[in-house]
Amino acid sequence: MAAPNALAVIEGLGLQGTFGCGVRDVPAAAFVHAYADYLKTNGKLEIPKWVDFVKTGRFKELSPLNPDWLYVRTAAIARHIYLKKGTGVGGFSKIYGGRHRNGVRRRHFKTASRGIIKYSLKQLQKLGVVDKDPKGRRFITSGGQQDLDRIAAQVKQKLTLKA
Repeated sequence: MAAPNALAVIEGLGLQGTFGCGVRDVPAAAFVHAYADYLKTNGKLEIPKWVDFVKTGRFKELSPLNPDWLYVRTAAIARHIYLKKGTGVGGFSKIYGGRHRNGVRRRHFKTASRGIIKYSLKQLQKLGVVDKDPKGRRFITSGGQQDLDRIAAQVKQKLTLKA
Protein backbone atom coordinates (compact mmCIF):
# COMPACT_ATOMS: atom_id res chain seq x y z
CA MET A 1 0.00 0.00 0.00
CA ALA A 2 1.39 3.37 -1.01
CA ALA A 3 1.90 6.13 1.55
CA PRO A 4 -0.46 9.10 1.15
CA ASN A 5 1.09 12.20 -0.26
CA ALA A 6 1.34 15.38 1.82
CA LEU A 7 -1.40 17.18 -0.12
CA ALA A 8 -3.91 14.42 0.64
CA VAL A 9 -3.03 14.56 4.33
CA ILE A 10 -3.47 18.35 4.38
CA GLU A 11 -6.83 18.11 2.62
CA GLY A 12 -7.89 15.43 5.10
CA LEU A 13 -7.15 17.79 7.97
CA GLY A 14 -9.18 20.58 6.40
CA LEU A 15 -6.21 22.88 5.97
CA GLN A 16 -6.46 23.57 2.24
CA GLY A 17 -4.64 26.73 1.24
CA THR A 18 -2.93 27.20 4.61
CA PHE A 19 0.15 25.07 4.04
CA GLY A 20 3.22 27.26 4.39
CA CYS A 21 1.22 30.22 5.69
CA GLY A 22 3.04 32.74 7.84
CA VAL A 23 2.34 35.97 9.64
CA ARG A 24 3.31 37.97 6.55
CA ASP A 25 0.52 36.32 4.55
CA VAL A 26 -2.40 37.69 6.57
CA PRO A 27 -3.58 41.26 7.29
CA ALA A 28 -2.00 42.75 10.41
CA ALA A 29 -5.23 43.77 12.13
CA ALA A 30 -6.87 40.38 11.65
CA PHE A 31 -3.80 38.55 12.96
CA VAL A 32 -3.33 40.82 15.97
CA HIS A 33 -6.95 40.44 17.07
CA ALA A 34 -6.83 36.66 16.58
CA TYR A 35 -3.61 36.35 18.58
CA ALA A 36 -5.00 38.64 21.28
CA ASP A 37 -8.05 36.36 21.56
CA TYR A 38 -5.70 33.38 21.80
CA LEU A 39 -3.73 35.05 24.60
CA LYS A 40 -6.94 35.88 26.43
CA THR A 41 -8.45 32.40 26.17
CA ASN A 42 -5.10 30.76 26.93
CA GLY A 43 -5.07 32.37 30.37
CA LYS A 44 -1.28 32.30 30.77
CA LEU A 45 -0.84 36.04 30.36
CA GLU A 46 -0.98 37.66 33.79
CA ILE A 47 -2.94 40.92 33.88
CA PRO A 48 -1.65 43.38 36.52
CA LYS A 49 -3.85 45.52 38.76
CA TRP A 50 -2.78 48.76 37.10
CA VAL A 51 -4.16 47.81 33.68
CA ASP A 52 -7.41 49.74 34.20
CA PHE A 53 -5.76 53.01 35.24
CA VAL A 54 -2.53 53.37 33.28
CA LYS A 55 -2.13 55.54 30.19
CA THR A 56 -0.14 54.14 27.27
CA GLY A 57 1.94 57.29 26.99
CA ARG A 58 2.36 60.73 28.50
CA PHE A 59 0.84 62.26 25.39
CA LYS A 60 -2.49 60.53 26.08
CA GLU A 61 -5.26 62.04 28.16
CA LEU A 62 -7.15 58.84 29.01
CA SER A 63 -6.43 55.18 29.49
CA PRO A 64 -7.43 52.86 26.60
CA LEU A 65 -11.15 52.27 26.16
CA ASN A 66 -10.80 48.64 25.08
CA PRO A 67 -10.77 46.45 28.22
CA ASP A 68 -8.55 43.92 26.40
CA TRP A 69 -5.98 46.49 25.26
CA LEU A 70 -3.05 44.77 26.96
CA TYR A 71 -3.72 41.55 25.02
CA VAL A 72 -3.85 43.54 21.78
CA ARG A 73 -0.63 45.41 22.57
CA THR A 74 1.17 42.18 23.50
CA ALA A 75 -0.02 40.50 20.30
CA ALA A 76 1.13 43.47 18.22
CA ILE A 77 4.55 43.37 19.90
CA ALA A 78 4.86 39.64 19.20
CA ARG A 79 3.95 40.20 15.53
CA HIS A 80 6.47 43.00 15.20
CA ILE A 81 9.29 40.92 16.70
CA TYR A 82 8.33 38.11 14.32
CA LEU A 83 8.72 40.47 11.38
CA LYS A 84 11.75 42.45 12.62
CA LYS A 85 13.83 40.63 15.17
CA GLY A 86 16.05 42.68 17.43
CA THR A 87 13.49 45.41 18.15
CA GLY A 88 13.87 46.57 21.74
CA VAL A 89 11.99 48.62 24.27
CA GLY A 90 13.24 51.93 22.87
CA GLY A 91 12.17 51.00 19.36
CA PHE A 92 8.72 49.99 20.52
CA SER A 93 8.33 53.19 22.52
CA LYS A 94 8.98 55.13 19.31
CA ILE A 95 6.59 52.93 17.31
CA TYR A 96 3.74 53.37 19.81
CA GLY A 97 4.58 57.03 20.51
CA GLY A 98 2.56 59.91 19.20
CA ARG A 99 1.89 63.60 19.04
CA HIS A 100 1.80 65.51 22.33
CA ARG A 101 -0.52 68.49 22.12
CA ASN A 102 0.72 71.37 24.23
CA GLY A 103 -2.32 73.63 24.11
CA VAL A 104 -1.47 76.79 22.19
CA ARG A 105 2.18 75.80 21.91
CA ARG A 106 3.63 73.61 19.17
CA ARG A 107 3.05 69.88 19.25
CA HIS A 108 5.99 67.50 19.65
CA PHE A 109 6.54 63.78 19.35
CA LYS A 110 6.61 61.87 22.63
CA THR A 111 7.47 58.22 23.15
CA ALA A 112 5.06 55.68 24.60
CA SER A 113 5.21 54.24 28.10
CA ARG A 114 8.18 51.89 28.37
CA GLY A 115 6.82 50.08 31.41
CA ILE A 116 3.93 48.58 29.45
CA ILE A 117 6.28 47.47 26.69
CA LYS A 118 8.70 45.91 29.19
CA TYR A 119 5.82 44.11 30.88
CA SER A 120 4.52 42.75 27.58
CA LEU A 121 7.97 41.55 26.54
CA LYS A 122 8.51 39.85 29.90
CA GLN A 123 5.16 38.09 29.60
CA LEU A 124 5.98 36.93 26.07
CA GLN A 125 9.34 35.70 27.33
CA LYS A 126 7.59 33.86 30.18
CA LEU A 127 5.25 32.19 27.65
CA GLY A 128 8.26 31.08 25.58
CA VAL A 129 7.31 33.11 22.51
CA VAL A 130 10.20 35.59 22.72
CA ASP A 131 13.75 35.20 23.99
CA LYS A 132 16.95 37.26 24.16
CA ASP A 133 20.16 36.55 22.30
CA PRO A 134 23.59 37.12 23.97
CA LYS A 135 23.66 40.74 22.77
CA GLY A 136 20.29 41.43 24.44
CA ARG A 137 18.20 41.61 21.26
CA ARG A 138 14.85 39.88 21.28
CA PHE A 139 13.80 37.23 18.78
CA ILE A 140 10.95 34.76 18.29
CA THR A 141 11.66 31.25 19.53
CA SER A 142 10.89 28.24 17.38
CA GLY A 143 7.88 27.35 19.54
CA GLY A 144 6.65 30.92 19.36
CA GLN A 145 7.04 30.93 15.60
CA GLN A 146 5.00 27.73 15.37
CA ASP A 147 2.22 29.29 17.46
CA LEU A 148 2.17 32.50 15.42
CA ASP A 149 2.22 30.60 12.11
CA ARG A 150 -0.59 28.32 13.29
CA ILE A 151 -2.76 31.28 14.24
CA ALA A 152 -1.91 32.99 10.95
CA ALA A 153 -3.03 29.86 9.09
CA GLN A 154 -6.32 29.87 11.01
CA VAL A 155 -6.85 33.55 10.19
CA LYS A 156 -6.10 32.92 6.51
CA GLN A 157 -8.51 30.00 6.47
CA LYS A 158 -11.29 32.15 8.01
CA LEU A 159 -10.63 34.93 5.52
CA THR A 160 -10.77 32.54 2.55
CA LEU A 161 -14.04 31.06 3.83
CA LYS A 162 -15.59 34.55 4.03
CA ALA A 163 -14.58 35.39 0.46
